[in-house]
Amino acid sequence: MGVLALVLFKNGLGTQMQADFVIIGSGSAGAAMASRLSESGAYSVIVLEFGGTDAGPFIQMPGALSYPMNMSRYDWGFESEPEPHLGGRRLACPRGKVIGGSSSINGMIYVRGHALDFDHWRDSGAHGWGYADVLPYFRRMEHWHDGGQGGDPAWRGTDGPLHVTRGKRTNPLDQAFVEAGRQAGFEITGDYNGEKQEGFGPFDMTVWKGQRWSAANAYLKPALKRSNLNMIRCFARRIIIKDGRATGVEIERGGKIETVTAHKEVIVAASSINSPKLLMLSGIGPAAHLAEHGIDVVADRPGVGQNLQDHLELYIQQACTQPITLFKYWNLWGKARVGLQWLLNKTGPGASNGFESAAFLRSSPDVPYPDIQYHFLPIAIRYDGQAAAEGHGFQAHVGPMRSPSRGSVTLRDADPATPPKILFNYMSTDQDWSDFRHCIRLTRTIFGQQAFDDFRGKEIQPGSDVVSDAALDDFIREHVESAYHPCGTCKMGDLNDPMAVVDPECRVIGVDGLRVADSSIFPRITYGNLNAPSIMTGEKASDHILGKDPLPRDNRVAWAP
Repeated sequence: MGVLALVLFKNGLGTQMQADFVIIGSGSAGAAMASRLSESGAYSVIVLEFGGTDAGPFIQMPGALSYPMNMSRYDWGFESEPEPHLGGRRLACPRGKVIGGSSSINGMIYVRGHALDFDHWRDSGAHGWGYADVLPYFRRMEHWHDGGQGGDPAWRGTDGPLHVTRGKRTNPLDQAFVEAGRQAGFEITGDYNGEKQEGFGPFDMTVWKGQRWSAANAYLKPALKRSNLNMIRCFARRIIIKDGRATGVEIERGGKIETVTAHKEVIVAASSINSPKLLMLSGIGPAAHLAEHGIDVVADRPGVGQNLQDHLELYIQQACTQPITLFKYWNLWGKARVGLQWLLNKTGPGASNGFESAAFLRSSPDVPYPDIQYHFLPIAIRYDGQAAAEGHGFQAHVGPMRSPSRGSVTLRDADPATPPKILFNYMSTDQDWSDFRHCIRLTRTIFGQQAFDDFRGKEIQPGSDVVSDAALDDFIREHVESAYHPCGTCKMGDLNDPMAVVDPECRVIGVDGLRVADSSIFPRITYGNLNAPSIMTGEKASDHILGKDPLPRDNRVAWAP
């Protein structure tokens, strides 16, 4: 097709919607691929996005992060099926329905993942995705700003499109949390995204000049200025496959069914929920499940929709004896003051996501690398914005990082408009329960250190009377929440792996001209928040799609942490 036809289309002169590459989804990976595939000018690219604009203060102000993920304007509104091991509770599964996808509604926390996470990917069949292979892509995408807090510049990128910063950490509670970790016998790290990936230290965030720095702001908006990149607002219904090759995408917009043609490839980057749904609607998935819904089988891939993973977490909340927490802003006038300061200057509490101190810990010395993550927050509050009735408080979000539980995404019917069935199967093993009991008791040990003596009030939740295994299990069952990190439903692996959906170059096994590149291809969940590895996936997949040689390996990581 070339660039000329797309230029004519963008100017309203063309009659067909066609491009060399068609990307479904403008989220973390999709935006990165749209930018990289279009930057040379040699290829035309169309991005299909169902969501709308990310204009508006609630979505761009870091301190307002609880709002967009609870707004139907920006969120698909998915929820799980009744979870059998959580008393039948349905858990929310927010996914971004907006340009930038979930990077536009997430908590803006930036965690690459541990080196051994990616080495596990490599060893499980995702050849070429070890940490030495992916580190150059993390560095390519980053524009890292240390802020004078002891970072590790030799391991970071400094000229990429994604600005990564740190909060000012001026609240004494942020410092107390790190010092309490040291007093409890744990290590300190100046940069968990650098060489030392274990310990207590400062959090990284995708915030720049006080504003959310989503994949839309970093990649998509600048790239859309190019004549060879276009975005169509539409609903992707299915992938069109002819004679074993993906040739385009069937879309709906304005009440009409239309076709967008891909001359080279269709690339699915629609999230770990919508990507497997699209594949199954297109005839790629478990043959028996597709036949159940009257869908002709194009490629029998049993792994489509399977291997669903997530991080669960608990909020351990403590009352604060000093009025120094963010609760002082949790009233009408306080919120108005914070909002006005942010609107005028992009400064103040609204310019931070509030998560400024972190920890990555091993649950025992025989665990090879950290399996517990902490987010510390100087206010006692839920993700839906409801503050604890006790007033001033602080909390640690804590949970194990490598649960053995696995769930699934399946179709309810063959109608593209019907949301899929999502069953995480949370807490399905004895290990899950023992891991969470350990997390609660460990958090109490940390909050009990001398560093918190000047601030520690009563335990808000679980409450000091919740001590026995049975009582802790009741609390876990009632209060555990998703950290909103679903992944794994289109697993990447070796061609001989019957559960693999894509090969190590992100090509769908059994169909030509079709790739998947987003968090759905993760063989196993990484040890922290997933936005950074999702963007890295888009960066690396772009080189595979373009037939480029991978970036040179960084052999500094040929060590065992």
